[in-house]
Formats: sequence, structure tokens, C-alpha cells
Amino acid sequence: MWETRSVQLSVRLPRDIADQAEEVQETDPEFLSRVVLYGLTRRSIYRHLRSSDREELSGDEGLPAQP
Repeated sequence: MWETRSVQLSVRLPRDIADQAEEVQETDPEFLSRVVLYGLTRRSIYRHLRSSDREELSGDEGLPAQP
């Protein structure tokens, strides 16, 4: 599949969600890894689509692409 590596994350969550995240980390760390991967993948796709949309607009209408 992909080459992977470990990373350390520190996030600030509401207390009840933080409790749930800690519980999941202890009982099913693989699930938590998949949830984070899913979220980051969605973000990456969104950024790519947004960037493509801006490039398309700038090409069609002569507008400069925005960051």
C-alpha cells in the first residue's frame, strides 16, 4: 500500500470528546489512525479541488489564481 511512519500529534478537544479519544486510543488505536487518515485525506482532496477550481477560473475568465 503506502510507506508509513509514526507521528506525534497534540490536539485540544472538548473534555468529553478528549475522554472518548483517549478510550479509543487505548482500546482500538488502529481505528483512531484510520479516522485521522480519513480526515487528512478529505482535507487534501478539498485543497486540490479548490486549487483546480481557481486555476480553471483564472484561465477561463482571465482572473489571477488566488492562494
